[in-house]
Amino acid sequence: MDLSRFIPAADPADLTQRLRTVVDPEIGVNIVDLGLVYECDVHAGVAHILMTTTSPACPIGSFLEDQVRWALLAEPGVVDVEVEITHEPAWSPSLMSPAARAALGVPG
Repeated sequence: MDLSRFIPAADPADLTQRLRTVVDPEIGVNIVDLGLVYECDVHAGVAHILMTTTSPACPIGSFLEDQVRWALLAEPGVVDVEVEITHEPAWSPSLMSPAARAALGVPG
């Protein structure tokens, strides 16, 4: 039985806003403004997040994954979260929002 019709639809824009509550503890800026989130989508209550870390050897990757899951599970219409970490393309400071670059003193 397909139960997806009973799950309220979640808006990817709302998910992105919720992801702004996830802050990289080493840098102090949220993962969206850092440019770590490459894709954010939801289908039948399952949020799919494609994201990266600032480096492949980042020691807080699993911490960020957990924080993303907890943040999105609080969103109405989300019943599960799948987080995929990639390093293609590699993250660079050019992916940061203007606000994040200004807050960190990165020219741009």
